[in-house]
Amino acid sequence: MKPFNATLVAATASILLISGCATDDPNRRAKAGAAIGAVAGGVLGHQVNDKNGRYAGAVVGALTGAAVGNYMDKQQRKLEESLEQERRNKQIEVTRIDEDTLKLEVRSEASFDVNSARVNDKFRSSLEAMADVIGEYDKTAVHVIGHTDSTGTESYNQSLSEKRATSVSRLFSANGVDRSRMRFSGRGETLPVATNSTSSGRSMNRRVEVYLKPIVEGREDDAFRSPI
Repeated sequence: MKPFNATLVAATASILLISGCATDDPNRRAKAGAAIGAVAGGVLGHQVNDKNGRYAGAVVGALTGAAVGNYMDKQQRKLEESLEQERRNKQIEVTRIDEDTLKLEVRSEASFDVNSARVNDKFRSSLEAMADVIGEYDKTAVHVIGHTDSTGTESYNQSLSEKRATSVSRLFSANGVDRSRMRFSGRGETLPVATNSTSSGRSMNRRVEVYLKPIVEGREDDAFRSPI
Protein backbone atom coordinates (compact mmCIF):
# COMPACT_ATOMS: atom_id res chain seq x y z
CA MET A 1 0.00 0.00 0.00
CA LYS A 2 1.29 3.45 -0.84
CA PRO A 3 1.97 5.81 2.10
CA PHE A 4 -0.41 8.72 2.67
CA ASN A 5 0.60 12.06 1.24
CA ALA A 6 1.64 14.24 4.20
CA THR A 7 -0.06 17.26 2.70
CA LEU A 8 -3.29 15.33 2.36
CA VAL A 9 -3.19 14.17 5.98
CA ALA A 10 -2.52 17.65 7.31
CA ALA A 11 -5.15 19.25 5.14
CA THR A 12 -7.74 16.61 6.02
CA ALA A 13 -7.11 17.31 9.69
CA SER A 14 -7.78 20.98 9.02
CA ILE A 15 -11.05 20.12 7.30
CA LEU A 16 -12.16 18.03 10.27
CA LEU A 17 -11.30 20.89 12.57
CA ILE A 18 -13.39 23.28 10.49
CA SER A 19 -16.36 20.95 10.29
CA GLY A 20 -16.24 19.63 13.84
CA CYS A 21 -15.39 22.63 15.99
CA ALA A 22 -17.44 25.33 14.34
CA THR A 23 -20.86 23.68 14.64
CA ASP A 24 -22.54 27.00 15.40
CA ASP A 25 -21.17 28.65 12.25
CA PRO A 26 -24.02 29.01 9.70
CA ASN A 27 -21.43 28.89 6.89
CA ARG A 28 -19.80 25.72 8.21
CA ARG A 29 -20.80 23.51 5.29
CA ALA A 30 -19.70 26.01 2.69
CA LYS A 31 -16.34 26.49 4.37
CA ALA A 32 -15.79 22.75 4.71
CA GLY A 33 -16.75 22.21 1.08
CA ALA A 34 -14.32 24.87 -0.07
CA ALA A 35 -11.55 23.35 2.02
CA ILE A 36 -12.23 19.87 0.67
CA GLY A 37 -12.16 21.23 -2.88
CA ALA A 38 -8.86 22.98 -2.26
CA VAL A 39 -7.31 19.83 -0.81
CA ALA A 40 -8.57 17.61 -3.63
CA GLY A 41 -7.34 20.05 -6.27
CA GLY A 42 -3.99 20.42 -4.57
CA VAL A 43 -3.39 16.71 -4.10
CA LEU A 44 -4.58 15.67 -7.56
CA GLY A 45 -2.62 18.49 -9.14
CA HIS A 46 0.65 17.61 -7.39
CA GLN A 47 1.07 13.87 -7.62
CA VAL A 48 3.79 13.85 -10.25
CA ASN A 49 7.03 15.65 -9.59
CA ASP A 50 9.46 16.23 -12.45
CA LYS A 51 13.24 16.07 -12.33
CA ASN A 52 13.56 19.81 -11.66
CA GLY A 53 11.29 19.72 -8.64
CA ARG A 54 8.36 21.38 -10.38
CA TYR A 55 4.98 19.79 -9.93
CA ALA A 56 3.15 18.45 -12.97
CA GLY A 57 -0.64 18.30 -12.80
CA ALA A 58 -2.13 14.84 -12.59
CA VAL A 59 -5.51 16.08 -13.75
CA VAL A 60 -5.64 16.89 -17.42
CA GLY A 61 -7.45 20.12 -18.27
CA ALA A 62 -9.26 21.05 -21.45
CA LEU A 63 -9.03 23.97 -23.86
CA THR A 64 -11.86 25.93 -25.39
CA GLY A 65 -11.97 25.64 -29.16
CA ALA A 66 -10.97 29.27 -29.67
CA ALA A 67 -7.82 28.85 -27.59
CA VAL A 68 -6.40 25.83 -29.43
CA GLY A 69 -4.46 27.57 -32.22
CA ASN A 70 -2.63 29.96 -29.91
CA TYR A 71 -1.87 27.20 -27.40
CA MET A 72 -0.37 24.93 -30.04
CA ASP A 73 1.58 27.85 -31.57
CA LYS A 74 3.20 28.56 -28.22
CA GLN A 75 3.99 24.92 -27.62
CA GLN A 76 5.56 24.58 -31.06
CA ARG A 77 7.79 27.61 -30.53
CA LYS A 78 8.90 26.32 -27.14
CA LEU A 79 9.74 22.90 -28.56
CA GLU A 80 11.68 24.42 -31.45
CA GLU A 81 13.67 26.58 -29.06
CA SER A 82 14.36 23.76 -26.59
CA LEU A 83 15.38 21.32 -29.32
CA GLU A 84 17.27 23.73 -31.57
CA GLN A 85 20.51 21.74 -31.50
CA GLU A 86 18.75 18.45 -32.24
CA ARG A 87 16.82 20.02 -35.11
CA ARG A 88 20.02 21.44 -36.56
CA ASN A 89 21.61 17.98 -36.39
CA LYS A 90 18.57 16.40 -38.10
CA GLN A 91 17.94 14.23 -35.05
CA ILE A 92 14.48 15.63 -34.28
CA GLU A 93 12.02 17.29 -36.64
CA VAL A 94 9.15 19.46 -35.38
CA THR A 95 6.25 19.95 -37.78
CA ARG A 96 2.69 21.20 -37.59
CA ILE A 97 0.60 18.74 -39.58
CA ASP A 98 -2.60 20.72 -39.12
CA GLU A 99 -3.93 23.51 -36.92
CA ASP A 100 -4.51 21.14 -34.03
CA THR A 101 -1.65 18.63 -34.18
CA LEU A 102 2.11 18.81 -33.64
CA LYS A 103 4.42 16.04 -34.80
CA LEU A 104 7.87 15.36 -33.37
CA GLU A 105 9.90 12.86 -35.38
CA VAL A 106 12.86 11.29 -33.60
CA ARG A 107 15.46 9.48 -35.72
CA SER A 108 16.09 6.06 -34.19
CA GLU A 109 19.81 6.00 -35.01
CA ALA A 110 20.17 9.03 -32.73
CA SER A 111 18.01 7.75 -29.90
CA PHE A 112 18.56 3.96 -29.95
CA ASP A 113 21.39 1.56 -30.64
CA VAL A 114 20.87 -0.95 -33.46
CA ASN A 115 18.27 -3.61 -32.54
CA SER A 116 17.87 -2.08 -29.10
CA ALA A 117 14.86 -0.53 -27.36
CA ARG A 118 17.01 1.18 -24.71
CA VAL A 119 17.28 4.94 -25.11
CA ASN A 120 20.85 5.91 -25.98
CA ASP A 121 22.48 7.63 -22.98
CA LYS A 122 23.87 10.39 -25.20
CA PHE A 123 20.37 11.25 -26.44
CA ARG A 124 18.54 10.96 -23.14
CA SER A 125 18.93 14.65 -22.28
CA SER A 126 17.33 15.59 -25.62
CA LEU A 127 14.24 13.53 -24.87
CA GLU A 128 14.19 14.94 -21.34
CA ALA A 129 14.15 18.46 -22.81
CA MET A 130 11.23 17.40 -24.99
CA ALA A 131 9.47 15.96 -21.94
CA ASP A 132 9.91 19.23 -20.03
CA VAL A 133 7.99 21.16 -22.68
CA ILE A 134 5.33 18.46 -23.09
CA GLY A 135 4.87 18.43 -19.33
CA GLU A 136 4.49 22.21 -19.24
CA TYR A 137 1.81 22.21 -21.96
CA ASP A 138 -0.40 19.68 -20.22
CA LYS A 139 -3.61 20.28 -22.16
CA THR A 140 -2.52 17.92 -24.91
CA ALA A 141 -2.75 14.17 -25.42
CA VAL A 142 0.61 12.56 -26.22
CA HIS A 143 0.80 9.75 -28.79
CA VAL A 144 4.14 7.93 -29.04
CA ILE A 145 4.40 5.65 -32.08
CA GLY A 146 7.38 3.51 -33.08
CA HIS A 147 8.37 2.52 -36.64
CA THR A 148 11.06 0.31 -38.20
CA ASP A 149 12.48 -0.47 -41.62
CA SER A 150 11.72 -3.80 -43.31
CA THR A 151 14.95 -5.53 -42.26
CA GLY A 152 14.16 -8.60 -40.19
CA THR A 153 10.87 -10.41 -39.79
CA GLU A 154 7.56 -8.60 -39.64
CA SER A 155 6.86 -9.87 -36.10
CA TYR A 156 10.30 -8.80 -34.87
CA ASN A 157 9.89 -5.33 -36.33
CA GLN A 158 6.46 -4.97 -34.78
CA SER A 159 7.79 -5.95 -31.37
CA LEU A 160 10.81 -3.63 -31.63
CA SER A 161 8.63 -0.66 -32.64
CA GLU A 162 6.36 -1.25 -29.65
CA LYS A 163 9.28 -1.57 -27.23
CA ARG A 164 10.85 1.68 -28.47
CA ALA A 165 7.56 3.56 -28.11
CA THR A 166 7.25 2.15 -24.60
CA SER A 167 10.80 3.26 -23.71
CA VAL A 168 10.13 6.83 -24.82
CA SER A 169 6.82 6.90 -22.96
CA ARG A 170 8.48 5.70 -19.77
CA LEU A 171 11.17 8.33 -20.08
CA PHE A 172 8.50 11.02 -20.53
CA SER A 173 6.64 9.73 -17.47
CA ALA A 174 9.84 9.73 -15.39
CA ASN A 175 10.33 13.37 -16.35
CA GLY A 176 6.96 14.72 -15.31
CA VAL A 177 4.53 13.89 -18.15
CA ASP A 178 1.32 12.53 -16.65
CA ARG A 179 0.82 8.95 -17.80
CA SER A 180 -2.93 9.47 -18.22
CA ARG A 181 -2.14 11.82 -21.14
CA MET A 182 -0.09 9.26 -23.06
CA ARG A 183 -0.89 6.56 -25.58
CA PHE A 184 1.89 4.46 -27.13
CA SER A 185 1.99 1.84 -29.85
CA GLY A 186 4.12 0.41 -32.65
CA ARG A 187 3.51 0.21 -36.38
CA GLY A 188 6.50 -1.98 -37.23
CA GLU A 189 7.44 -1.73 -40.91
CA THR A 190 3.92 -0.93 -42.16
CA LEU A 191 4.21 2.86 -42.58
CA PRO A 192 7.52 3.67 -44.31
CA VAL A 193 8.27 7.25 -45.28
CA ALA A 194 10.98 6.26 -47.75
CA THR A 195 12.09 3.24 -49.76
CA ASN A 196 13.51 0.28 -47.88
CA SER A 197 15.73 -0.62 -50.85
CA THR A 198 18.46 1.87 -49.88
CA SER A 199 20.43 2.45 -46.70
CA SER A 200 19.33 6.09 -46.46
CA GLY A 201 15.69 5.13 -46.96
CA ARG A 202 15.82 2.48 -44.25
CA SER A 203 17.43 5.02 -41.95
CA MET A 204 14.49 7.39 -42.44
CA ASN A 205 12.01 4.61 -41.76
CA ARG A 206 13.57 3.80 -38.39
CA ARG A 207 11.96 6.45 -36.21
CA VAL A 208 9.73 7.27 -33.26
CA GLU A 209 6.98 9.82 -33.77
CA VAL A 210 5.36 11.87 -31.01
CA TYR A 211 2.03 13.51 -31.83
CA LEU A 212 0.57 16.20 -29.59
CA LYS A 213 -3.18 16.73 -29.91
CA PRO A 214 -5.11 19.38 -27.95
CA ILE A 215 -7.69 18.29 -25.40
CA VAL A 216 -10.69 20.42 -26.31
CA GLU A 217 -13.62 20.94 -23.98
CA GLY A 218 -16.57 18.87 -25.15
CA ARG A 219 -14.39 16.89 -27.57
CA GLU A 220 -11.92 15.30 -25.17
CA ASP A 221 -12.12 11.85 -26.76
CA ASP A 222 -10.85 13.20 -30.08
CA ALA A 223 -7.48 13.99 -28.54
CA PHE A 224 -6.92 10.36 -27.59
CA ARG A 225 -7.73 8.87 -30.98
CA SER A 226 -4.59 7.77 -32.79
CA PRO A 227 -3.42 10.33 -35.36
CA ILE A 228 -2.33 7.56 -37.78
